[in-house]
This record gives sequence, structure tokens and C-alpha cells, in this order.
Amino acid sequence: ASRSLSYQELKDLKKTNVLHIDVRERWEVERSGKIPESINIPLGELVEALQMDPTEFKEQYNQKMPSKSDPVVFSCLAGTRSKQALAFAMSLGFS
Repeated sequence: ASRSLSYQELKDLKKTNVLHIDVRERWEVERSGKIPESINIPLGELVEALQMDPTEFKEQYNQKMPSKSDPVVFSCLAGTRSKQALAFAMSLGFS
């Protein structure tokens, strides 16, 4: 189920086994900083990334690839791109 989270809810979730994907552009992350333990997959790469071979995903993003039932949180700057990311992931069969 999809819903919006506050930063505090995200911090609490990050204590569990949730993958946090920041879909901002790399230059935005470099300029503004990243949320600890998030991985940066710009929105334009996301559809391809979520269809990668798990070994390739780990090599590229240094993180275990999520399975279609794993909890994943997307974030961006204002919420528009993370909603698009969620729609992409769901269209690929992620729950």
C-alpha cells in the first residue's frame, strides 16, 4: 500500500529492513546532501534499475536489489518524482 511518510516515520522505518531510494538527480544529492543509508537512483534510471539482474544492481548501487515484496521507500525533493517512482515500481509488480 502506498502512503506518504513524515521524516520521523522514515527514521523509524529505517531501523527495520526497508530500502530507501532517493530518486533526485545526482547533482541534487551532491548539492543538498543525502539522507543516511539511502541509495540514489535518479528517476530516469529507476525503471531500468528495478529490472536489472540482482548481481548487476549490487555492483552498480552497492546495495542488495529489493525483491518485489520487500519494503521500499522513495523520496525526492517535493514528492512529485517519488510518486512517479512508486507508480513505476508498482507497474513492474512491486507491492
